[in-house]
Amino acid sequence: MSAATQNWLALGDSYTIGEGVPLFDSFPYQTLQLLRASGMQLQAPEIVAKTGWTTGELIAHLHERSRLLPRYDFVSLLIGVNNQYRGLSETDYAEEFQWLAEKALQLAPGGKVAVISIPDWGVTPFAAGRDLDAICLAIDQFNGINREISGRLGIPYINITEDYRLAGGRPEGVAEDKLHPSAGIYAGWAEKLATVFSGA
Repeated sequence: MSAATQNWLALGDSYTIGEGVPLFDSFPYQTLQLLRASGMQLQAPEIVAKTGWTTGELIAHLHERSRLLPRYDFVSLLIGVNNQYRGLSETDYAEEFQWLAEKALQLAPGGKVAVISIPDWGVTPFAAGRDLDAICLAIDQFNGINREISGRLGIPYINITEDYRLAGGRPEGVAEDKLHPSAGIYAGWAEKLATVFSGA
C-alpha cells in the first residue's frame, strides 16, 4: 500500500513566492522536486506569502483566511526582512514571530516545521549607496530573535544568511530586479529545507 500524499504550507514574503524567478524556481517548488525525487509523495506547497509582507501583515492575513486546512504535514516559515526594511520594532517582531512560530506548530501536529533565516539584502546591487553595515547588523539582530524563538520552541532552524552574504551579490546570484535571489541561490535553500523535511 502506498503512503498517503503529504501536504505543506509555506508562510512568508517575497522570498517564499520566489519574486523575480519563475514559480518552479522558487525554493518551495525546488524543495518539492527534491522531496519527490527522494520518493516522498507530496502535494504542491500551499503558499501563503506576498511581496512586502511583514510579520504583522502575515498574521492579519492568517486571521482573515478561512481556507487553511486543519493540519499540515510540513510548514515552513521565512519572514522578517520587511520588518527590518521598514525600520519596525524588534520587540514587535519578537512578539509577532513568536505567534507565527506557535501557529506553525499548531498547524502541523505530529508533522515538521522549519524556520529559515532572513537573507541579507544589503549584499545585493539594489542596496548600493545605503549603509550596508547598518543593514547587516539589523539583519543579524532580527535573525537572533527568530533563531532564539525557534530554539526555544524546538523548531529546526535553517541558517541561509551567511552563505547568502557570500553569493547573493554576485551577478549569478540575483534576479533581474537586482534584489531577489536567483534560481541557483534558491536551489541551495531548497537542499537544506529538503534535508530537514525528509529527516535525512
